[in-house]
Amino acid sequence: MSGTAWGSGLAAMSGAALQRAIGPSLPSGIETPALVVDLDVVEANARRMQAAMAAAGIALRPHAKTHKSVALARLQLDAGAHGITVGTLGEAEVMADGGIDDIFIAYPIWAVGEKAERLRALHRRPGLRVAVGIDSAAGAERLAAAVRHAGRPLEVLVEVDPRNRRTGVQPKDAGALARAARAVGLEVAGIFTHGGHAYGGPDRVAPAASDEVAALADALTGLRAEGIEPRVISAGSTPTARAAATAPVNEMRPGTYLFGDRIELALGGCPADGVAIAIAATVVSTATPGQVVIDAGAKTLTKDLPAYLQGYGELADYPGTVIERVHDYHGVVGVPDGVRAPTLGEVVRVIPNHACPVVDLQDRFVATRSGAFIGWMTVDARGRSG
Repeated sequence: MSGTAWGSGLAAMSGAALQRAIGPSLPSGIETPALVVDLDVVEANARRMQAAMAAAGIALRPHAKTHKSVALARLQLDAGAHGITVGTLGEAEVMADGGIDDIFIAYPIWAVGEKAERLRALHRRPGLRVAVGIDSAAGAERLAAAVRHAGRPLEVLVEVDPRNRRTGVQPKDAGALARAARAVGLEVAGIFTHGGHAYGGPDRVAPAASDEVAALADALTGLRAEGIEPRVISAGSTPTARAAATAPVNEMRPGTYLFGDRIELALGGCPADGVAIAIAATVVSTATPGQVVIDAGAKTLTKDLPAYLQGYGELADYPGTVIERVHDYHGVVGVPDGVRAPTLGEVVRVIPNHACPVVDLQDRFVATRSGAFIGWMTVDARGRSG
């Protein structure tokens, strides 16, 4: 792994350091608001995570929900990833259409009606390996029914809850669920978990990583008691990726590391030079003293606001300013006394809180290298939430 320094978040950096560190430069002539992605930083992030996992002996299966781009999934595979993760059947269909041939849908799909037909069609594609998450015997039965005449069993991974309290069975119940899945004709390929409770704050990251490893170890014992030896023991979260990269884990599924954002900076999930995205926005109003208004609001930046961050985004070139309020098309930026403010008509760089939903609001993004525009890239799976 490289010697890049990993900070403890925004609070650890001075305004001047933050100004120099994060977000792509903006080429001239962008119609705003627009998502801008620095491909040099993206490639560096891909190499960094790949190197960290390789050093730990862990296979990398990145989550494509962050970028939703076939081209960027291929970039991750070219860097050494052994497959990709998606969150929905729609995302899987888009990636498969783009030629990606090893896909894990890390979600307990309830396969009835049209979803069952779509899953069956996906599973039947020649040369495509697709696996699906399960967390109930009833869900496993639905999956088995959907692919019953597909000619080959569907691979599944049992999801285990690492105290995240989202989806997943308790670790002690993983063996029984694996047995039930095998009984209805599914191939139990492994177990997986997601340490999403790391996003509760910087002090939650290390405990969440420990929870992931412990939950998987307990689940592994349960599967072995049933005579099932899983090939895949998978954890996944950008903040916990490095700390959870230890036995029995043999696969990691981070996603946001490729782009970075304010949350990952705050949690230590990316270094200061690892933020590859920014929203280009124009200052459209300076009419009210103590604030400026930009043309990026909730429909560009979303309303994600964790307790440990101030504001809905940050103007990278204006330390001390944050977006205090968002309306649909207005971002209201507070400018304290004595703080330099942008001028009316100026195009500014906004670092968003959470990259994943911000990307999903865009049809395409501006791709840059060294601050120069090189073209538009499509958000291929935009809106494919089912």
